[in-house]
Amino acid sequence: MTSRPTISFARFAAPKKGSVFVLAADGGGLGEAAKACDPVGALARAFPVADFAGKFASSAEVLAPEGTSVDRLVAIGAGKVSALDDNAWLKLGGAVAASLRKATEVAVILDLPELQADGRQAASLAAGILLRSYAFDKYKTRKDKEDGQSGAKAAKPAKVTIHCVDPAAAKKAFTGEEAVVDGVLLARDLVNEPANVLGPVDFAERVKAQEALGVEVEILTEKEMKKLGMGSLLGVAQGSPRGARLVVMRWNGGKAKDAPLAFIGKGVTFDTGGNSMKPASGMEDMKGDMGGAAAVTGLIHALAARKAKANVVGVIGLVENAVDGHAQRPGDIVTSMSGQTIEVLNTDAEGRLVLADALWYTNDRFKPKFMVNLATLTGAIMVALGQHYAGLFSNNDELAGRLFGAGQTSQERLWRMPLGPEYDKLIDSKNADMKNIGGRYGGAIIAAQFLQRFVKDTPWAHLDIAGTAMGAPSSEINQSWGSGFGVRLLDRLVRDHYEG
Repeated sequence: MTSRPTISFARFAAPKKGSVFVLAADGGGLGEAAKACDPVGALARAFPVADFAGKFASSAEVLAPEGTSVDRLVAIGAGKVSALDDNAWLKLGGAVAASLRKATEVAVILDLPELQADGRQAASLAAGILLRSYAFDKYKTRKDKEDGQSGAKAAKPAKVTIHCVDPAAAKKAFTGEEAVVDGVLLARDLVNEPANVLGPVDFAERVKAQEALGVEVEILTEKEMKKLGMGSLLGVAQGSPRGARLVVMRWNGGKAKDAPLAFIGKGVTFDTGGNSMKPASGMEDMKGDMGGAAAVTGLIHALAARKAKANVVGVIGLVENAVDGHAQRPGDIVTSMSGQTIEVLNTDAEGRLVLADALWYTNDRFKPKFMVNLATLTGAIMVALGQHYAGLFSNNDELAGRLFGAGQTSQERLWRMPLGPEYDKLIDSKNADMKNIGGRYGGAIIAAQFLQRFVKDTPWAHLDIAGTAMGAPSSEINQSWGSGFGVRLLDRLVRDHYEG
């Protein structure tokens, strides 16, 4: 991977070397600590020439400024100081990271006119630097050559020092922020991995690393799932020589008597579509069809790393939807763990079959306070919402409202979609209890209706993240194909409403 910057915090001081970043308010105003870093006024002279006026996330720089010993002076526009919230500081960190280039020693002066600074601002800025700095390049063997020498030489990670009013408070706040960042980056790594490297068994083994954080990890094999009657999930996996797995992660950070919060993820490590095969064009992206499982894994990592005061269970169903002589056929009827039978009319509507058994298992075993499942489930949700919002379906208004609010706060945004009996009847089957597809229209809703048949009366929400977990538009804090969508959203949900 690209070398990860190291972050530290210090009291205000005028750096003597390296790259120095200062923040400029709307209109180009600098704080006193920022001005002290530029005693000869090089930035102020450069602003008009660079047409820089402190617009949010804009930048202006001076190389090797005369009269100083630093390599660069860079101003990052902060916009209106009164409008800066946690997300804005995160994005400002991303703007800093975007301008790091090959700098190895960096000072960021967190100072603006009239800014009431606290440790959380510096922590969010640092988190934004780490999120934007991520790149998935572990398989690139040819790096930039240095001094004409052959062979690859990894770049040194940047040492970033954030100068602020209260470095002790910033360091404390950053401990929790870094835990969430690590969860997001873990989810990105999982989504970005090629399917020949990350199959169901490989994914399950990577989850075992969570045990170092105090997470209890249990891995169910095909034999164990067969005993439980998970015919729906196993039907998807039967065309692949790579065995299916159901992974259970438990973080017990709350009171023993508290029912757990449950998060369930679809983990199709590659989806050919099965016998209802997908077109060749774009099929390579189906390595990311486990974005829901990746998000749940990243979330559990984040909660455990920051010692969240809640009981949480994560369940991920891991399969490969492949094609061979044993693969499921259109028209097959399978029996789910719930006992309900399913007529499989389209083998490419497989994620709902995996989740059906994972949801029933989670509900039956853990009796959770609520269940939230995440899945790259339908292309139809992208037709409805594009790639800036994920679809939210729920049988519980309170849970839906809390998820929507967490999305607004984290900027991993959701939009609620309808459920209802009119849609539910579209999956009734003449030959079984239900079929796995409906008609031509409302595909994302029909998929959600299917899942609802496996949750009983437990408060539940389904997040269709097909447009946001992979290949989503780049942003100030993400330039990766795999975004890690869902980790920050669900961490915010837990923080705001469920930690004792």
